[in-house]
Amino acid sequence: MSDTLRLFILAGEPSGDRIAADLVARLRDKVSLELSGVGGDELAGQGLTSLFPMSDLAVMGITDVLLNLPRLLWRLEQTAQAILAANPDMVVLVDAQDFSRLLAARLRKRGYTGRLVLYVAPSVWARNPERAKHLAPLFDAVLAVLPFEPEAMSRLGGPPTSYVGHPAIAEAIGSHTPPDRGPLVLLPGSRNGELRRHLPLLGEMAADLAHHAAVTELVIPTLPRLRDRLVAETASWSAPVRVVDTRATRRAIYQQAIGAMCVSGTVTLELALARVPMVVIYALDSHQSRAYAKLGRPQVSLPNIILGRPVVPEFVAAPLLASPAKAAMTGLLGNKKARQDQVQAFDELYRIMETGLRPHLREDPADRILEIWRNQRSLIGS
Repeated sequence: MSDTLRLFILAGEPSGDRIAADLVARLRDKVSLELSGVGGDELAGQGLTSLFPMSDLAVMGITDVLLNLPRLLWRLEQTAQAILAANPDMVVLVDAQDFSRLLAARLRKRGYTGRLVLYVAPSVWARNPERAKHLAPLFDAVLAVLPFEPEAMSRLGGPPTSYVGHPAIAEAIGSHTPPDRGPLVLLPGSRNGELRRHLPLLGEMAADLAHHAAVTELVIPTLPRLRDRLVAETASWSAPVRVVDTRATRRAIYQQAIGAMCVSGTVTLELALARVPMVVIYALDSHQSRAYAKLGRPQVSLPNIILGRPVVPEFVAAPLLASPAKAAMTGLLGNKKARQDQVQAFDELYRIMETGLRPHLREDPADRILEIWRNQRSLIGS
């Protein structure tokens, strides 16, 4: 048998692209790799030629899905056919939960015999816990990025799940005292629907936030492919905004930042590990709003979920008004003790993310992937 791992990897959005690229880099340090799949800029940096643009999958909310349904179904079939034709040793699907589940089901139905791994567990602990059992026949394993998820998946009858940490841990910034002044980071999301709903809200707040005594400038860190769009859409704002699109620049800004106004998502974890105080917002579409209300309006930001308490203020609604979130941000900017309290909580968050929760301590994702692959090879060899 070949000593080369033939891997098909798929990421459906920027956060998944970063996670996937981190996995590929770790694997290359340990084994010869033959790579194919779907991804964005980060995976391209690891040598992947994407089957199609990752942005074709980056939709969220029922409205965006319905508007893009024909393209999504086309990409689903195209991806399944590519995998079956190449017959890789392993398929790793990173997040993109609905697309990943449908793709795995299609591959199983059509007789794919390699290993199927889901990287980033679905939030079965938050909604639709019955989904865990439905994943068991589809995936050989799940790699979880949140420390409490292996226990939840086991309790709910899901596939074998390991906690592997999150690439953001490697970019964590050591505990420090929040500055008295600095850039205010604005993070409107990366999906089209998120940008459409959140950019006008941030624009409405821009002037008042920019004029706060603690704020030296407004900065939007983004992806290279979104830079031109964000420059154009913020040009009419009543306060200037600097748009940056490199990881190194983003990290430097986080180190200096007085705070952040961000859309709920993986970026809240990145900010917490960088010890940046924040206010979290999310403008729901009508379908999301109904689902959110049905669930009892739970906490949505990862720092609050992991720590089990409301560490950072959240504003989640449809429609979402700018004034309450702006008032909370203004209050945070003017209250160093409140910012210090968040940073202290983020220290606790870092310790949990770094080690995991017993008995599911943190594992290296590449080691887990190679273990699954080698077990498969042993079965074939026997």
